[in-house]
Amino acid sequence: MRSRVVFLVALSAAASCTSQKLPAAPVGVLLEGEAALGDHTQDQPGVRRRITIADLPAPYATDSAENGAKVVPRPENAWPRVPAGFHVELFATGLSGPRQARIAPNGDLVVAESRVNRVRILRDADGDGKAEISKIFADKLNQPFGITVFSATGSGTPTHLVVANTDSVVRFPYATGDLEAKGPAESLIGVSGGGLLRGGGHWTRDVVFSRDGAKMYVSIGSRSNVSDDESENDRARIFEANADGKSPRVFASGLRNPVGLAVHPDTGELWTTVNERDELGDHLVPDYVTHVVDGGFYGWPWFYLGAHQDPRHQGKHPELRDKTLVPDVLLQSHTAALGITFYNGESFPVAYRKSAFVAAHGSWNRARRTGYKVVYVPTVNGRATGEYVDFMTGFVTDDGDVWGRPVGVAVGRAGELYVTDDAGGCVWRVTYRGS
Repeated sequence: MRSRVVFLVALSAAASCTSQKLPAAPVGVLLEGEAALGDHTQDQPGVRRRITIADLPAPYATDSAENGAKVVPRPENAWPRVPAGFHVELFATGLSGPRQARIAPNGDLVVAESRVNRVRILRDADGDGKAEISKIFADKLNQPFGITVFSATGSGTPTHLVVANTDSVVRFPYATGDLEAKGPAESLIGVSGGGLLRGGGHWTRDVVFSRDGAKMYVSIGSRSNVSDDESENDRARIFEANADGKSPRVFASGLRNPVGLAVHPDTGELWTTVNERDELGDHLVPDYVTHVVDGGFYGWPWFYLGAHQDPRHQGKHPELRDKTLVPDVLLQSHTAALGITFYNGESFPVAYRKSAFVAAHGSWNRARRTGYKVVYVPTVNGRATGEYVDFMTGFVTDDGDVWGRPVGVAVGRAGELYVTDDAGGCVWRVTYRGS
């Protein structure tokens, strides 16, 4: 029988982040049902959660909260917590809001500094776990987020660095070891541009390529929270195009904000992290991680997580009710899952291999905080098990303030894990040293 730990607690929009602290969850125990919905006070490396659609409350079971995080400097002696045997160090500091990150073939870390409109390359030149070289590869971009090093020849030798701005995908000439762009940006495809509005106006665009390099995938979030007017045309979708940007088509729709994209190294399937809608209460609607079905519809804005109709669109589009897909792994609501990567290294224990690491930026539309951590999503033969596990925690103070917000995750050539932190302006490096 599966272990089931249940903590019953009254949650309301008026509750502070420090009152009614939940009992600590034992490491390794699987939290289900009410317990899995929890908050940040239960978080610690090794805590497992499984949330199902049977656990969902009715809409408006609690009030809609306005509870944005107060970001503070890292307190003295504060440090991220990771499982036993792992080690965390600062790889780079002094960055300007680092967001998405990807690894170049030579081990360089390529990072988007989105709000200052540039892409930076970080290099550990002497192998000491610190970035001695930090160079701006390209600037004067437009809210860049997604980054991919790409080979147009199919040989595996990189030819371009592809960048997803909020309104376009462009590519720069790139050869292994380049620290600065050797030529101007070439536009591949234009997309609907976003904003910076709470509850909508999603601006991040991620970009990845299929394993054979033939197809490009671009994620585009909604402009609003739940509107279905014409401003949402070409939004809340993942597009597929040829590698050169030609022949775009909708690959999947009904995805409110598909922030991160990744391709499973074995199956070649596309996966995404999705930020679901706000203002239905503390526990609606769960964010999620899922493989993406070609032609799949995931509900937004009329339905969520299968045949659950959003009350703000009551009676609309009944023909879509039974077509709405249920994603693979439900996360705590309002977690704000962003970056995703599959662990294709060999230095971490076997249990982590081919599983997904996901960065959770943290909640605002919730009375008690969720997110502000990195989790991993176990997979077996390319399929999610339905649960997720806390991996890197500790970014929330006892007073409920926040000193770190994970965004991007990337696996280095030696199997190390990099985590960007836009609140701390830094990149963390996680290695495994054994128990």
